[in-house]
Amino acid sequence: MSEQVAHRDTLAWRSRRTLALACGAHALHDGFTDLLYVLLPIWQAEFGLGYAAVGLLRGLYAGTMAGLQLPAAMLADRLGGPGLLALGTALAGLGYAVAGSGGGLAALMIALVIGGCGSSVQHPIGADLVARAFAGRHSRIALARYNFAGDLGKMTLPAAGAFLVAVMPWRRTTFLLAALAVVAAGLILTMGRDIGEGPPPADAEAREAAVTAPGRGFPLLLAIGVIDSATRMGFLTFLPFLLRLKGASLPLIGTALTLVFAGGAAGKLVCGPLGVRLGAIPSVCVTEALTAAGIALLLPLPLGAALALLPLLGIMLNGTSSVLYGTVPELVRPEHRQRAFSLFYTGAIGSGALSPALYGLVSDDIGVPGMMGLIAGIVLLTLPLAWALRPALRRPAEL
Repeated sequence: MSEQVAHRDTLAWRSRRTLALACGAHALHDGFTDLLYVLLPIWQAEFGLGYAAVGLLRGLYAGTMAGLQLPAAMLADRLGGPGLLALGTALAGLGYAVAGSGGGLAALMIALVIGGCGSSVQHPIGADLVARAFAGRHSRIALARYNFAGDLGKMTLPAAGAFLVAVMPWRRTTFLLAALAVVAAGLILTMGRDIGEGPPPADAEAREAAVTAPGRGFPLLLAIGVIDSATRMGFLTFLPFLLRLKGASLPLIGTALTLVFAGGAAGKLVCGPLGVRLGAIPSVCVTEALTAAGIALLLPLPLGAALALLPLLGIMLNGTSSVLYGTVPELVRPEHRQRAFSLFYTGAIGSGALSPALYGLVSDDIGVPGMMGLIAGIVLLTLPLAWALRPALRRPAEL
């Protein structure tokens, strides 16, 4: 009995350590990604860039990160997840170091590709490590915390970066970020040796999760994730323009975005347990329906009421993603999870990168309010997809 208790305690310790490792990596990489929003205006002024060129710089990082999710997962199968995660973290830091090296615009473009390569490993490996460490309903809650950690990084690192570039040259700031990445890579490598990459805890919930059906369920989940991500990025892109039409000043628009992001972080943390309590399908339907209703309601509201609505809308807008990520382990066998997570993140990140440009083309014809109404309507496409997903969550595995 004492040996069983000791074994159970060891598994619990490894699970907590795995979650801490994955959350730390997620916060750092997401923070590095969103820190670009702080640096892009500086680069625009220094290199004399137009807005199209600025968009290209952002696209180099995001496109590389999205396109290499699946190759990163395949490479992790050979090299091991924690080791590749540490290497990717160091590579992301190298990208910032090259950016600050003074090599001109060409070096900056190379640096962004290097950084995108490094950050491409984080999502599939981190999510898979968490899914392996926790079984059943505990996996959903742990993945929600993992997603919440990414939002913490998005809020803290760009703010810290903005402070640093205000008190020192931006190139020195990038070298400090590179040093931070090297230290983090060392910590990941050290912690990764202790936790290993074993299968999920061998209890009844773990066995149940291992035999839940892939079938057509994963493609349906991926389709929901693509629409959800496209909706979120399209909404966030055009929200400042909508608020401007309502009379908001630039500082107030910044405050409004902070309200949305704060609500989004809370949504990722809250909606994971909601998926456990209500189930994946009801949770997706509730959050997506409320997202559509919130966007539609935002259009006629005056500025003050719109600002009050934004945190609640942020909860729904971001909360769905925690439910979706938490459902991935229920649709694929453990040996396929890392690749499944990579495919899911590729679709989500890719659609989020493309949707603002596509929505922008249409908004030139129908205006920003009309575009927001269209976004609200597109959100509702997830409801029949979620309904079609129900049998896949109950059927025994085929693969």
